[in-house]
Amino acid sequence: MGAAGRRARARRHAGRRGAGGAVDGRCGRRAELARGEVVSQLPDPVIIPRSDHPISRQHIDADALKVLYRLRQFDHIAYLVGGSVRDLLLGRTPKDFDIGTSAHPYQVKRLFRNCWIIGRRFRLAHVKFGAKVIEVATFRRQIPAGTEEEPVPLPPVTEPSSAAAEDADLLIHHDNTFGTPAEDAFRRDFTLNALFYDIETHSIIDYVGGLQDIRAGLIRCIGVPEGRFQEDPVRMLRAVALAARLDFRIDQPILAAIERYHGELARSAPARLMEEIYKVLRAGSAERAFHMLVDTGLLAAIAPEVPGRISPTFWQSLAAIDNYRRAFKRNPETLSNAILLGSLLIPLGLLEQHHGRAKELGARFGILPLARRDVEFLRQILMLQRHLRDPNASARHKRAIMHRSAFPAALMWLELHGNAPELVESWRVLQAEFARDVPEGELPPGEAPRRRRRRRRRRRRMPGL
Repeated sequence: MGAAGRRARARRHAGRRGAGGAVDGRCGRRAELARGEVVSQLPDPVIIPRSDHPISRQHIDADALKVLYRLRQFDHIAYLVGGSVRDLLLGRTPKDFDIGTSAHPYQVKRLFRNCWIIGRRFRLAHVKFGAKVIEVATFRRQIPAGTEEEPVPLPPVTEPSSAAAEDADLLIHHDNTFGTPAEDAFRRDFTLNALFYDIETHSIIDYVGGLQDIRAGLIRCIGVPEGRFQEDPVRMLRAVALAARLDFRIDQPILAAIERYHGELARSAPARLMEEIYKVLRAGSAERAFHMLVDTGLLAAIAPEVPGRISPTFWQSLAAIDNYRRAFKRNPETLSNAILLGSLLIPLGLLEQHHGRAKELGARFGILPLARRDVEFLRQILMLQRHLRDPNASARHKRAIMHRSAFPAALMWLELHGNAPELVESWRVLQAEFARDVPEGELPPGEAPRRRRRRRRRRRRMPGL
């Protein structure tokens, strides 16, 4: 098939309704959508052929390719979607390879024995390959509450140079309706996250100008930023995190909306916000991100007490995390929640230690909850620091320290924040020697599973005996 034929086929697939309807996307008017006018047709996508973009199948995870090809084999539309397309265009290694498809979740499950359906409000298919998960989501559309089949006007894409548009009611009342690829693209948050990669034609499908924004280094909303942030305030945090991680600039309408609505973050689930903070800390751009969180007022909305406590030590702590993270292509498991939590709280003076040995820790970060298991593990890490620094520790005592489950994390903390590289190296040498001496699979003393004592059943005495 020639290049022209592949582009035509991509357009036909892009406009086809995922749930089996008859909506054709070839006659849409992008200009009317950009002005926010109601149109009856979906916009034409921009099709970027293989010759005009750098993505190759060699860059895509082999298991994600298996899922894409199997869905296509059974005549379902299937695209690589979202952040993976963005990262591949930027020459980065994607953390996940997510797939959008016209197949419904249980149709996906019938195609893959290794598939699990998750989610309550919206069903997702997780296709598992060992510890790896390929997430497969059916294309969705956004409709207002109280309606089931009436099409809703697609939100406009604000022009980079335009001022913030007028308020619009874009609250997500009902986001569990299957739709087309075009409808799915327009319900996403930012233009650079709304690109699709077609494995059959090797082309990129762009409904919202995402490729242009990636080339311009711009974070831009799909729709009116004020409405998008009111329907999901966490998007404000994600806009800053994306800009920091990619070193992009944020579109002016987004900044204006954040300035106006940053207080809306308090409406979000605290546990969800804390997870976003952990993602920021793990991204390798935490120092830049927190500078932006301070400047936009988002940090004060989450933790009002923090901006007044920030000192150079705080920025040094974040820089240490960033420098460590950049040495890896993917997030290392050694950057646990406990280490990130301590790196965030201790320089701010938000971690209280009692009795001088951190036997009890009181930790808080504004409105955000801290998991007890993370705080407890951090306590163990901090308790081991004085043992790691003890110059008079005997060989036996050092071996006992290395038996502790928190030892690897404690040594990681010493490497990040201890300013003692020679001491860390000496412990690494001891750790290697210790690993050679201990037979593989042998548990440290005191940690071997105890054998349960069998209780003897008491014999019932016969009456009269």
